[in-house]
Amino acid sequence: MAIDSSAPAGPAPEPTLVRRLLPVIVPALTVGVLSALVLLGVSLLAEGLQDVLWETLPDALSVGRYSSLWMIVTLTASGLAVGLLIRVVPGHAGPDPATTGLVDPPLPPGVVPGLLLVTALTLAGGVSLGPENPITAANIALACRLGRRFVPGTPMELWLSLAAAGTIGALFGTPVAAALILTETLTERAGPGALWDRLFGPLAAGTAGALTMTLLAHPSFDLALPAYQNPHWGDLLSAVVIALAGAVLGMLAVYAFPYTHRLFRALKHPVLALTAGGLLLGLLGALGGHLTLFKGLDEVKELAADPSGRPAGQFAVMAVVKTAALVIAASCGFRGGRIFPAVFVGVALGLCAHALVTSVPVALAVTCGVLGVLLAITRQGWLSLFTAAVLVSDAAVLPMLCVASLPVWLLVTGRPQMQLHEDGTPLK
Repeated sequence: MAIDSSAPAGPAPEPTLVRRLLPVIVPALTVGVLSALVLLGVSLLAEGLQDVLWETLPDALSVGRYSSLWMIVTLTASGLAVGLLIRVVPGHAGPDPATTGLVDPPLPPGVVPGLLLVTALTLAGGVSLGPENPITAANIALACRLGRRFVPGTPMELWLSLAAAGTIGALFGTPVAAALILTETLTERAGPGALWDRLFGPLAAGTAGALTMTLLAHPSFDLALPAYQNPHWGDLLSAVVIALAGAVLGMLAVYAFPYTHRLFRALKHPVLALTAGGLLLGLLGALGGHLTLFKGLDEVKELAADPSGRPAGQFAVMAVVKTAALVIAASCGFRGGRIFPAVFVGVALGLCAHALVTSVPVALAVTCGVLGVLLAITRQGWLSLFTAAVLVSDAAVLPMLCVASLPVWLLVTGRPQMQLHEDGTPLK
């Protein structure tokens, strides 16, 4: 019987999972390294500008570097400068930051230069925001544009996840943070393959970003607090109470957020809104002291260097002032993220709890305070647990943190988030 050679061949066999994952490695490593370099470049520019604004200029004018007058003038001027930049740069440095999250769809590439410049000035001027949101948005925009151009046919979601992971890995100095955050993101989206298959590329990008930043800048989140030793049953109650207090403070910020945003939007002009926001931030800085300025990472280390060096009332004032500064900065139009200022709030609250009840271990108080505030403001469970734990580099606090996270999550879940829809209504 003759075989018809013209008969159509059967469907080509599907490539094995390994053959699908291997080609992702090189793009992932490339995106991770470039994401870290963008973060490092903006950070170095911000540090240089910060030295000029807070050291060179006040010294030349014979004004105290962190005097009340200089804080008010500098932050007001920073708001004016950022407002003018947003008015003139292409794309106005992206959408209203009150409506954006940590990982969003890509922006047009033309927006990126203005967004990065505005971010550097915001960080240098002492505004209570971190670099995470705008840097992640910029890296996602660049990765999606370049990835689709040089590797056509690849899905945009791949480049988005690689850039997000590379940036988060660089920010925290470890790919674990990127994997944990993207785990929550990926589980909300339908897609083929096991979770670890879908995390393969992002984990490689996060590793590349973390290693690049570690080798070049040596970031550290460890507050060098006394080790948490000899846990006992009373610590469970302390952990839950402090974490719930942090969550309540964070939720107050969340509920105030749409109202402050509405007030600034009523000014109908970004220059006016940002100048007014800068003035209010300067007044808050004069009230809370210079440690309540900036994104808060370096300041929180200084705060934790002497846990018993301030009375409980001073720690409480700093926590409240920083919370108010975060709400104002995020709602008036400054470009920046909310994670690092929230960490400062949690640390100040934990130190306040330790000062009130000295029998509560300081490491436990600080980590539970951070856990509660972050859960309320970010609504990211893994991120909150990871960030709180990494501050003390002590695995002994993990069981307490896990227990404390349960009642806190019951308090915050289903409630408004610190992010708005375009019409100004809270996102749930």
